[in-house]
Amino acid sequence: MMASRGYDMTPTMYSPDGRIYQVEYAMETVKRGAIAIGLQAKDGAVIAVEEKSRDLQVEDITQKIFQVDDHIGIAAAGYIPDARILIDNARFFSQSNKLTYDESVEVGAVAKHLADQAHQFTQYSGVRPFGVALIVAGVDRKGAKIFVTDPSGTYVPYTAVAIGGNSDEVTDFLEKNYKKEMLMDDVMSLAISAINLKSDEKGVKHIRMSRIRTDTKLFEKVSQEELAKHAQARDQHAQAKDQHAQAKDQHAQAKDQHAQAKDQHAQAKDQHAQAKDQHEPENPDGSSK
Repeated sequence: MMASRGYDMTPTMYSPDGRIYQVEYAMETVKRGAIAIGLQAKDGAVIAVEEKSRDLQVEDITQKIFQVDDHIGIAAAGYIPDARILIDNARFFSQSNKLTYDESVEVGAVAKHLADQAHQFTQYSGVRPFGVALIVAGVDRKGAKIFVTDPSGTYVPYTAVAIGGNSDEVTDFLEKNYKKEMLMDDVMSLAISAINLKSDEKGVKHIRMSRIRTDTKLFEKVSQEELAKHAQARDQHAQAKDQHAQAKDQHAQAKDQHAQAKDQHAQAKDQHAQAKDQHEPENPDGSSK
């Protein structure tokens, strides 16, 4: 930390080793936020976040998932007040595009615009980088799309991505379990499993989720009741998978036992033949009968 002294006072100054510490600090803020996930399905896109409500807090209002347009939603991780500023900017950009070109804005255009806004706050003194990363998900004429923007002004397309706390472990989980041909119901169940992977809580009470289907191109919130059904179906599938694996192990064990019995039978047969040879009488000339 002492090596950054003097070079972390402004985002406009590079350190001797080519680093912009203010941007790195903003990235660290994102890592301290709750997990957020974006998944592209064959028939749409899903965004989900972990959001733990207090006892007296209204639970059906999420603070980390936002609707930008009819066909675009955003999930945030990091400093959420910064996210609200960027979301308002994205909404204005989307509506301006609609008025100017008389067509819905593309998901990638919104992601690029937000990345440009984030990048501007790394170029001037007297400002600080936005301490938030965003998952921009939606359906346009090119199909379901997911992009991630970060405080540096970078935006990258993904088919499955996690940002926020424990995102590295969750990303590893997604790399092993996500498949591009998965349908909406499958990715919703996968998102629940991914969030619960490193969460202190289990179930769906702490999960907020939204989706955009390719057929309707409409942003919609997923209810807690539907999330509970997906979680139950996921548990049943996992149980059936375990039972199948157990049956497979039992079959392998039975196969090994059968092979062992076969070997014992062959050994007994050899011993019987050997005993027979030993008890067979010999001719006077020394040869066997």
